[in-house]
Amino acid sequence: MSKDLRIEPVTKAKLREAIEKNTYWSTATVPIPKSKAIWLLSNPRIEEEDYCGVFGFEGDKMVAFIYMFPDLFNLGKRIEKIYWELLWWVNDDYKNTVLGTYIFNEALNLANKRVIVKSYAEGVNDFYQKQPFKLIEARLRYTIFFSLDTAILTARFKFLKHLKFFLNIGDKLVGAIINKLNTARVKRRTSNLSYYYLNKLDQQTWEFIKPLCKKDLVHKTKAYIDWQLDNAQYTQAPIAKKFPQSSLQVGIGHNIHIHNVKIVRNNEVICFLSYIVNHKEFNIKYFLPQNDSNFMTCVDAVIAHFIQSKTNFIFTDDAKLAEGINKRFVSVFTYKIEKKALAHNSIEFEDKALKIYNRDGHFY
Repeated sequence: MSKDLRIEPVTKAKLREAIEKNTYWSTATVPIPKSKAIWLLSNPRIEEEDYCGVFGFEGDKMVAFIYMFPDLFNLGKRIEKIYWELLWWVNDDYKNTVLGTYIFNEALNLANKRVIVKSYAEGVNDFYQKQPFKLIEARLRYTIFFSLDTAILTARFKFLKHLKFFLNIGDKLVGAIINKLNTARVKRRTSNLSYYYLNKLDQQTWEFIKPLCKKDLVHKTKAYIDWQLDNAQYTQAPIAKKFPQSSLQVGIGHNIHIHNVKIVRNNEVICFLSYIVNHKEFNIKYFLPQNDSNFMTCVDAVIAHFIQSKTNFIFTDDAKLAEGINKRFVSVFTYKIEKKALAHNSIEFEDKALKIYNRDGHFY
């Protein structure tokens, strides 16, 4: 490796200084959007000397990055500060060197080994199997497609790029038919619902959410959820082709926005929904129905918002929601992939039947 290689841990205090000096945002590829970095500073759970990331540089070029920050976890009868590891990236030129392992271990030590990984790429599965981490949950991640989605098909199957013109026609035709069928169902089933859109939680919504999140892995408060669902973390780039930067962490786009909605029937709150629209993706953060008796009505409300968003596919880790959508509505196909959550062996859980909900660690 180069003698000019250096590792830089970044605390919240150092991140604030970096934002003021534009330290990490003057290159074409940035670690996280600057809006995400500013958003991190507004999190009261992150103290000034807590770490938000670890960088690897070769000269002025970023060649490695780990995105991490602490959260408050319910470990049974106690609440403890533990770090999320959200992104571990190494430049292709360093993939076959020890840099990836070195920066990972550096981050692990800075967090006093109190680290949880919600999901990771299959390419590093062998690495984690050799590390002192234990599996805390395996779950399915669902992508439900309501059109052919030409862009995804051609990206996955290169030979189809020569048929792009015909795929686009088929995509529009299939999408239009499915949209018409699902719209008719939604209109009939949601006629007695009202929607209240929120930038921050009002007290009624918080009182509704509070008992439903009581057993969550992450300790929830009104202030915390307001922070997690803050639109300020995203950077809108209306003319995206002219925007000179891309980010390792999602947060920059010509159409990226979070929507928070309280769903009401007969003057009673029956569900809280929060989702991100990112180009053609409808990514669900919170889906909290009141109970099983109105679950399917809440699923109908999700699809009503999906149709209105003009996106192509729904992305969620909520198995029950995904099954409800597929049972209730017409789609093209559902792609499922197993995702595993890991915790360092030093972390002990009192609840052995631990479950990580879709909303836990969802900082997309």
